[in-house]
Order: sequence, then structure tokens, then C-alpha cells
Amino acid sequence: MKVWITKYALTSGIKEMEVEQSEDFPDIVKGKTWNDSYHGDGREWHRTYESAIAKAEEMRLKRIESLKKQIAKLEKKRFS
Repeated sequence: MKVWITKYALTSGIKEMEVEQSEDFPDIVKGKTWNDSYHGDGREWHRTYESAIAKAEEMRLKRIESLKKQIAKLEKKRFS
């Protein structure tokens, strides 16, 4: 089946991939190579491109918020 991978969306974008669903664990999909394994429909992989875009946008906004907090901490820090 064709799915969209968002596990690394912030570093390498959304990837379209042909995978097979695990028989033992239906929430896991596996690609063609041994290390192409993704967990959680709606978390690391998505059945629709629209769902993948929504997740990637959520990830982007969370990362921006995290970076803003880091910047605020650094701006408050003073070395005497």
C-alpha cells in the first residue's frame, strides 16, 4: 500500500513510500529495506497526503515554539 512518512518531515520532508502492513502488528508498516519500519498510523505514517501535511504542520509549529523557548532562555542568560 502507498503511505506518506512524516517521521523525518522537518529534516527531509514528507516521503511517499510503498509499504507492507505487519501481520502481527497492524500499526506498523515496513518498507523494502530492513530499516524502513514506521510505527503508528497518524504519527509516523499516514494513509492520506492531507493527513501527512497536517501532522507535518503540527510538528513544525511545535518545533518553532520549542526554539522560541530556547531563545528566550539564552537571552536571559548573562555571564558575569
